[in-house]
Amino acid sequence: MDALGHLLGGFAHVVTPLNLLVALVGVVIGTGVGVLPGIGPAMTVALLLPVTYGMEPTQAFIMFAGIYYGGMYGGSTTSILLNTPGESSSVVTAIEGNKMAKAGRAAQALATAAIGSFIAGTIGTLLLVLVAPVVVTFAISLGAPDYFAIMMLAFVAVSAVLGASRVRGFASLLLGLVIGVIGIDAVTGQQRLTLGVPQLADGVDVVVVAVGIFAVGEALWVAAHLRRSKGEVIPVGQPWMGRDDWGRSWKPWLRGTALGFPFGALPAGGAEIPTFLSYLAEKRLSRHPEQFGKGAIEGVAGPEAANNASAAGTLVPMLAIGLPTNAVAAVMLAAFESYGIQPGPLLFQREPDLVWTLIASLFVGNLLLLVLNLPLAPAWAKLLRIPRPYLYAGILFFASMGAYAVNAQPFDLFLLLVLGALGFAMRRFGLPVLPLIVGVILGPRAELQGRRSLQLSGGDLSGLLGGPVSYLIYAVILLVLLWPLVGRHMVGAVRGRAA
Repeated sequence: MDALGHLLGGFAHVVTPLNLLVALVGVVIGTGVGVLPGIGPAMTVALLLPVTYGMEPTQAFIMFAGIYYGGMYGGSTTSILLNTPGESSSVVTAIEGNKMAKAGRAAQALATAAIGSFIAGTIGTLLLVLVAPVVVTFAISLGAPDYFAIMMLAFVAVSAVLGASRVRGFASLLLGLVIGVIGIDAVTGQQRLTLGVPQLADGVDVVVVAVGIFAVGEALWVAAHLRRSKGEVIPVGQPWMGRDDWGRSWKPWLRGTALGFPFGALPAGGAEIPTFLSYLAEKRLSRHPEQFGKGAIEGVAGPEAANNASAAGTLVPMLAIGLPTNAVAAVMLAAFESYGIQPGPLLFQREPDLVWTLIASLFVGNLLLLVLNLPLAPAWAKLLRIPRPYLYAGILFFASMGAYAVNAQPFDLFLLLVLGALGFAMRRFGLPVLPLIVGVILGPRAELQGRRSLQLSGGDLSGLLGGPVSYLIYAVILLVLLWPLVGRHMVGAVRGRAA
């Protein structure tokens, strides 16, 4: 009942005219950038971080939430019409969605994506309301060793799961940890990795890192691979669904939601795994398996529901523990820090109005998305005709303005260019971006919790072990690290028996 009362209070804050306008702007921007290939919600939130410095924190996060949900939906439009996912989580949607579009059923594909996203987002946000307070109660009982173990799990999970190889994942994490320790040590007062540059004494601002790695790095990468040929945009009619489409979609919507939410709450779970699992489940459970690969509507409904449900799931660890599980959550965590707000167990006590207004805005934004995306789908499709050079030139301009606005120092522009070149190099050599961002944000926190643990134990390494929670987490870390060796050994044993 306490959660319900707080949520009603959050709705009272959201439904003011100004906050509703902010939510509307957020979902419009989010859907727009989600539609455009290569521009995701993480880049957009990073670009808007400096812009929102003059806004109240509540309004800024209402806008970020709208961008997040809108971006998760917008990627499906590109997948269906161009077979070019705007987000990695929309890859599965392209398998059946583009086949439907080519068969003249683009309207039905866009409709099931929009309605499925609304249903999954609403259920996922409701689960967030129910689960987050429970996680907070559990998190308050944890000590410094437990938090240190949780952050180690986040480091290992995002590095081992993402990317083409574990080596690349851990290399990206190492880069992030190095950037995170730049500045003056809070304990000893010594400068670390500043190279004698006074501007680096305060460290590298997370906003500059996010904008440089995401926006500038992506713009340079696209410029290096720009093609003159344009993809053909399939005409879009007014999205609608017949009775048969409704009958084949509602179960995949619910199953996709059940898969997406828990995976979103896991470190490095993300939306990619549940969307693939949802597609496989629908292919197995469908009464029309022969249509898969030719334009089955279940193959669009299930993955899109899993995609949006995972978006709500990622907010559980971010708000309750201060642990980002994807790139957007990492950038939003940086936004909290830019306002001097510390996400974690005490956030619900110190900033209850902010938290519950943010959660209530997710319900409102989800409804706005449905109202906007069904009638305006043809208009969103026209955004795909914007020439890439103009698009990314604008991104570079706003990225430079945003980075300069952080501290009003020309040095930040040079730093932005260096980080952009680093982002380009990471894409060139297949290094995932998320481990770097997580390393920059959580690295200093992990160092703080590790030092506290060692101080409590008088410098003995056993102080890092803590209690049963940390034991369990370290066991999970060992399982994640050793699983490839165990799996390889099991496969070898099976082959040996077969021989």
